[in-house]
Amino acid sequence: MSSVVSLPIHRKDFSGGKPVNDFVAVEEPLEILVGGRNLAITMRTPGNDAELAAGFLFTEGLLKTQDQIRSIAESGNQVNVEPADPDDAAFRRQDRRFAMTSACGVCGKSSINSLYASGCEAIPAGTFVIEDNVLRGLPDVLRSAQTVFHQTGGIHAAGLFDAEGNLEIVREDVGRHNAVDKLIGALFLRNAAPPGYPAQNRMFRARGRASFELVQKSAMAGIPFMAAVGAPSSLAIETAQRFGMTLAGFLRHDRFNIYCNPDRISC
Repeated sequence: MSSVVSLPIHRKDFSGGKPVNDFVAVEEPLEILVGGRNLAITMRTPGNDAELAAGFLFTEGLLKTQDQIRSIAESGNQVNVEPADPDDAAFRRQDRRFAMTSACGVCGKSSINSLYASGCEAIPAGTFVIEDNVLRGLPDVLRSAQTVFHQTGGIHAAGLFDAEGNLEIVREDVGRHNAVDKLIGALFLRNAAPPGYPAQNRMFRARGRASFELVQKSAMAGIPFMAAVGAPSSLAIETAQRFGMTLAGFLRHDRFNIYCNPDRISC
């Protein structure tokens, strides 16, 4: 399934107008099933759907290790995650349904305290240090890797970086929460999260604002540092503080704001 579609439009400028074809990011529903049972429907950009499903289930606390998965099967606009143990208590007690849009995801948690109940732990101090000048260069690195954004101009991205500023994983989606789930799902399916290594030696860079749900997903994956191009919310800052994360916003090549735990940035 394609993540981009070419559509006829009428382009207007000061010299007049003309018919042209334009590239548009695809948005379609994805049904996430567990053992053939519907759990969630999200609006997403097709691609990396297995990662999206795995990342969503992990950040919701339903998956802890890859051993809980027997198989993940993609078919059109469906992904079915087959549990290794059909009687897995994490899935048997899951009687809610999730509804998500590309604009605003549902993290499934009613409070910060509920993150602890999902097994989310504070990230140890001393994990991950990045130099100031390397951090300020990350927006350009991520932007250059956004292939769908270059075509459409209308899609979010999430990137995983090491302390030297090397981009290791990039995922794109019309929903910023989906892009993050795809990234974390890629880590999860590579057996890299959990445990914390190498996630605790990496940082996550997002386009757009830093919302609670994005910080929550990063905390669940044990990622100690999140930077965003936009502003954080008050609950995002509170969540980052509680779980020992460093949170930066308004990241540009010439400036950025640090909202908590600045010790992970060296001059």
